[in-house]
Order: sequence, then structure tokens, then C-alpha cells
Amino acid sequence: MSTNVEHIECLIVGSGPAGYTAAIYAARADLKPVMYAGMQPGGQLTITTDVENYPGYPEGIMGPEMMELFRKQAERFGTDIRYGMITSVDFSGKPPFKLIADENHEILADTVIIATGASAKWLGIPSEEKLNGRGVSACAVCDGFFFRGKDVAIVGAGDTACEEASYLAKICSKVYMIVRRNEFRASKAMVNRVMNTPNIEVLFESETDEILGEDKVTGARLKNTKTGELKEIAISGFFVAIGHHPNTDIFKGFLDMDETGYLKTIPGTSKTNIEAVFACGDAQDKIYRQAVTAAGSGCMAALDAERYLAAKQDA
Repeated sequence: MSTNVEHIECLIVGSGPAGYTAAIYAARADLKPVMYAGMQPGGQLTITTDVENYPGYPEGIMGPEMMELFRKQAERFGTDIRYGMITSVDFSGKPPFKLIADENHEILADTVIIATGASAKWLGIPSEEKLNGRGVSACAVCDGFFFRGKDVAIVGAGDTACEEASYLAKICSKVYMIVRRNEFRASKAMVNRVMNTPNIEVLFESETDEILGEDKVTGARLKNTKTGELKEIAISGFFVAIGHHPNTDIFKGFLDMDETGYLKTIPGTSKTNIEAVFACGDAQDKIYRQAVTAAGSGCMAALDAERYLAAKQDA
């Protein structure tokens, strides 16, 4: 282990709208934040093309460009942004907490803000990656608008898939819902909503063999899971709604999580079960998962950290 130990007042783990917003607020409060931006600086928005639902951008903005502006603003106020990973944490005992960055750099942090986000689960087929951002999306609420009046497909069988299919049905001419088994995993209320929506067609016992198109999605080839029969559907958009995985594995054993790994925070705050550790963004939000809500929770985390440190100084 390296003997190089660094003491940090406010450590931000992860970037994206939550992390960068936390950094802006923490830097303006003179907490001298250090951010480890992770393997994908900027988070999921770096693989999102047009962002048209974030306030203040009437003409819309490209996701990577928005995250670059967030980064510049955080740096402008003095955030030390590092393009590395926090690889292990020790939240036992009292702060300052020991964390390891990039395998061998030891950090002692008075406060930690977790903004590691969540990663969409994908089908894992080559065409999905090739056409990501060109008709393939993991967020109907984010990208459904671009397919207004067009035919689309969505993969999934849970509550989220049903909710997103219902959302798409309001703005798209037709929604194919691709369900691998012969039944949903969603609640009865959500299933009833889907089955009673005229322009949603549920394709049971179906899986995606290939997404079709060169520069943009033009269709999908589906395979019947029982017979192996192939068929094609013509679509302009393909949405994957098979779940998200919160990037919280390194915090297991220390922080309270739900059954799928989302961090639990005290309602109305960013506080976790561990003193001086705060969580924001998609790592603790499985309901909304929007850039604007992530940014708002990043602000909360920085304010909570600032107030925690101020209270410790006054004690």
C-alpha cells in the first residue's frame, strides 16, 4: 500500500448531473471538493444525443455538450476533477473515512458524496450498441418525444416497461411491447393499463434477434421463444426497459440499500445511514432518473455536507 495519504474535506465519487452539481455547490461553499469522475465522466448523458427536457435550453442540447458545460462550471469554482476510480471504501468507525483511489492512492475524507449513478441493462446484441442514440434508447421519457407519430417497440415485462409503454402510446402511433415469456412481471394495475390501450400490441414469447437499420433504426427482427420462428416489424424507435443496475457495489456492507442495490437516504435529505456520507442522483433514485432531478439531489447533498461540516466546527 502506498504511504501517500491525502486528506480531503469533501470527496465526490462519480460525475454526471448529480456529481457536477454537488461539486458546484461544494466549491462555492469553499469545501475544496475533489471529484473522482469514474470510468464514464458525465454519466449516462454522455451516451444521450438530444436533451430537450432540461430547463434553460429552449433549443435543446446534446448530452455530451451539456456534461462538458457542467464540468467547466464545477472547475471554474475550484473543483479538483480527477479521471479515476474509487476502488474501495471503509465507512466503519467515525470520519474521516478511508477510501482507495485507483488501487493504491489512500484518501481520508471528512465527507463523502456518492454520485455513482446507475447503468441501464441492455440486451447485449451488437446492433443495439451500434444504433444507440440513433433510435435505440433506455429512457422513453427522455427520448420518446423524437418519435412522435411513429411506430416504436419497447422490451420489458415489469412495471417500468408498462409505464414507459403507456407513455409512448400517448405520443406514438403504435407501440409494440416485446415480452419474453407468456406473462408480465408487472402489477395487475399496470398490466390492465397496457392491455386496455388500443395502440399497444403485446408480443408475448418474443425476444429480439436483431435491431435493423444502418444509420438509424428501421425495424426489428423478433424470434418466437417457443417455435424459433422469425418475424420483422417496421419501427423507428427501439426502447429497452429491462431495468437499471445502480453502481453501488463497492458500498455494500456499509450503506443501507434496497434489494436491487439502490442506496437508501433519509426522506427529504441526501443522508445515508452513515454519518458524513451522502448520496444523490440515480444511485439512490429508482423512480425519476432524470437529469434535472439528479442535479437537484446533487445540490441537496452538497448543502447537507456543508451543514454537517459547519455543525462539527461549531461543536
